[in-house]
Amino acid sequence: MQLLKILTPLCASAVMMALAAPVLAQNRGDEAVLEMQKAFRKGDRQSLTGLLPYARGNALEPWAAYWELKARLVDAQPAEVGAFLQRYAGSYQEDRLRNDWLLLLGQRRDWAQFADMHPAYRMSDDREVRCYAITIDQIKGNAPASAADEVLRLWYAQREADDGCTHAASEMFSARKIKPVEVWRKARLGADANRSRVVRDAVEIVAPEALPQLREVLDSPMKYLTGRASAATKVSHELVVLALIKLARTDVGQAARLLDSKWGVQLSPEERNWVWGAIGRQAASSLSDDALGYYANANRDSDLTDDMLGWKVRAALRAGQWKVAGRAIDAMSPEARSEPTWTYWKARTMLAQRPGDDDRAEIKKLLERIAGPSGFYEQLALEELGQRVTVPPAPQPLTPEEKAAARANPSLARGLYAIALGLRSEGVREWNYGTNLHTPGGLAERELLAAADLACSQQVWDRCINTSERTKASFDVNQRFPMPFRDTVVARAQGIGLDPAYVYGLIRQESRFIMDARSGVGASGLMQVMPATARWTARKIGMAGFTPDQINDRDTNITIGTAYLKLALDDFDGSMALAAAAYNAGPGRPRSWRNGPVIDAAIWAENVPFAETRDYVKKVLSNTTMYSAMLTGQPQSLKGRLGTVGPRDMAKPEPNKDLP
Repeated sequence: MQLLKILTPLCASAVMMALAAPVLAQNRGDEAVLEMQKAFRKGDRQSLTGLLPYARGNALEPWAAYWELKARLVDAQPAEVGAFLQRYAGSYQEDRLRNDWLLLLGQRRDWAQFADMHPAYRMSDDREVRCYAITIDQIKGNAPASAADEVLRLWYAQREADDGCTHAASEMFSARKIKPVEVWRKARLGADANRSRVVRDAVEIVAPEALPQLREVLDSPMKYLTGRASAATKVSHELVVLALIKLARTDVGQAARLLDSKWGVQLSPEERNWVWGAIGRQAASSLSDDALGYYANANRDSDLTDDMLGWKVRAALRAGQWKVAGRAIDAMSPEARSEPTWTYWKARTMLAQRPGDDDRAEIKKLLERIAGPSGFYEQLALEELGQRVTVPPAPQPLTPEEKAAARANPSLARGLYAIALGLRSEGVREWNYGTNLHTPGGLAERELLAAADLACSQQVWDRCINTSERTKASFDVNQRFPMPFRDTVVARAQGIGLDPAYVYGLIRQESRFIMDARSGVGASGLMQVMPATARWTARKIGMAGFTPDQINDRDTNITIGTAYLKLALDDFDGSMALAAAAYNAGPGRPRSWRNGPVIDAAIWAENVPFAETRDYVKKVLSNTTMYSAMLTGQPQSLKGRLGTVGPRDMAKPEPNKDLP
């Protein structure tokens, strides 16, 4: 009956389907769809074909048909693909299958079919497909002058090895539209990311004769570097660079010594600077005090990547070297400099250096560019401008017509149907397609608010939040920062001396209020509690008779999660930033990360070595600040919650040294 309850307010077609059976959870079509999803994940083509007739007429028939054809796409005939695209025209599944087929055609080098089908591709969100399309233009002689730059941008952005952009780069290289140094750059990026296949693909384009040596470079960089006396050619230079980058990933000190004592004098200034940047980045991400010394050996910041420069800024901030941080930000690409992170820190570096009137005007301009009520650096910028975080005014209420239009959107209805049936991944993809501005059915700002309102009304909180966050001029705080289960959360938090806003800030980041959420590592429920952590916490707070299956119960999950958060907060002397890091990455890592100088917690958070935890800490704290403004009705300070971070006071006992 839950599905019927959810779907009743939706579009007419969904309502008709909902009324076709007394209890949708027992509907034969729904059961067939659920079984087909399992079969698709197992690669069971026979079961998919056998079950498809039972899914006909179901609201999720497009998914069922997509799984069945996708599973055998390599053997499918063009006529079958064409029939599918026609039958499900306008749907997410039509465009997704078109994407899959285009990739297959590109891999087969079937440029004629690809060229015929590509213009109808709506989402255009696949870099590899775009690279194949550029390749066709290059073959036909229609590629614009900017095509080579676009291929490089797409290729560099692909972290994993792919066929489409690698082939496009190879074509451009053969046509002398891409330079050898640009291909070597891709190899270096692959070595930086520890992606050996990426490195091999690039080297195969620019120096295929070096592939036998490359194996040793990638597998035994130390052996390669110590077994050779010199590097006389450009290719040998680049192989040494790749070997030093690989070695730096496991032994920064040894890589630095070899570069300084042997290889540095043989490499070009650009090659040498790149390797010092890679070494500095590895040291900085390990919070080593040697990082800035390594970076100082690179005499041109312009030779470093944005990632290297980002870690140089972090190391400089940690060491209080504001001028160094400012110069590193100036050397970043325009795209990187415009990010809120580096915009904020650029302003802070200028503030730290006794600015004159002209500089103060520039600082104000930088801060105003990003200042806002939501987001870590946006909130900090607001405070630097002398303001506090307050609840923004609500947008104009949605009209009945706007709400009705959202209910009538078939992709939104199908997305909610899939989520209600337990197919969350499929439902989210369907929903995102229905709200994507790049599709013919994409939504404008008021339509996004109406779609978010629809998701909120069905308590699909993640779609409610994410959809509302896409609005630019409007800020509906109740959509972006909902507070489900308010009585339970507030009572439990206050009962153990925990700020309810902090709990809400953490839940919003952990699960988006999805009660059945489960992470890839086994964390469960609203507060994403790990089984071992749940057992330990239950014992710690005297919860008798606790069993692991209880963690999916809402109230139990809140009880266990808030208790663990309070224990972590106590363990870290009330530091919200450290406790949030402990909640995400375990307490051992932030205990290590806090060692060093006493620094502003914003600088500490930016220096968290794990990208996921770094992002997590900042979002939990900014979420907390907004939730506090909502709960108290008073202006709030993110800075006041951050404070400073430094080594533990050894004179104080660790209250929970066994914290898991």
